[in-house]
Amino acid sequence: METITSAQNPKIKNLLLLQEKSRARREQGLFVVEGRRELEHCLEAGYNVRALFVCTEIFGSDTTPSAAEAQIIEIPEALYRKVAYRESTEGIIAEVEYKERTLSDLNLPENPLIMVLEAVEKPGNLGAVLRSADAAGADAVLICDPLTDLYNPNLIRASIGAVFTVPTVACSSEEAIAFLQARGIQILTAQLQDSSLYYDVDMRRGTALVMGTESTGLTDQWRRAASAHIRIPMLGRLDSLNVSVSAAILLFEAVRQRQA
Repeated sequence: METITSAQNPKIKNLLLLQEKSRARREQGLFVVEGRRELEHCLEAGYNVRALFVCTEIFGSDTTPSAAEAQIIEIPEALYRKVAYRESTEGIIAEVEYKERTLSDLNLPENPLIMVLEAVEKPGNLGAVLRSADAAGADAVLICDPLTDLYNPNLIRASIGAVFTVPTVACSSEEAIAFLQARGIQILTAQLQDSSLYYDVDMRRGTALVMGTESTGLTDQWRRAASAHIRIPMLGRLDSLNVSVSAAILLFEAVRQRQA
């Protein structure tokens, strides 16, 4: 076990760089996972941990997550507070190797339930949708034309590790549409125009629920590819919901129909 006490240490500087810069994450093929629960989900998903930064004053010294080949680096609490991404945390940060996930890696069951997000920018929204997808037992999440990388620390934090528990793939909209159509999975686009109420549409067959950004909605390519257009009734003066709230409503309608 190595001990580091200085914020000027190159390994500490690189840890901060990986937290802050998507370019550094891509170039090094590494990303950062902070927190006991998130790291456990990451390890269960088969990711390789390169290094573990552990503050025993916070984490404790009795148990350390089993991460073969990982370098263990002990840091004092004062330094940990400087490098930790979250204020309330459990005293452990990991550098983890990238795992590229593609559409061909998905192992879907019969009549899968898939969540599709097009060009959703905010990591917090993506993370919240992933949590809902996990809770609803979705078989996959497709993030199309992403404006943030899947290993953004904000996304991992907001998802509480669901980015590791739900098969999640970043791809283009064209690739996703071709993938879904080739497998006979109906495409239901969430939009206000020319749409049916979401609970009037059969979601018991293989279904992809597709949502766009809150400001501009979905692009025409998704509207044209749709098997049906669906909407959530809006009874107030506003005409939109947060994308993560809308995703949860639609996902659990699919669950309701499939359990009826």
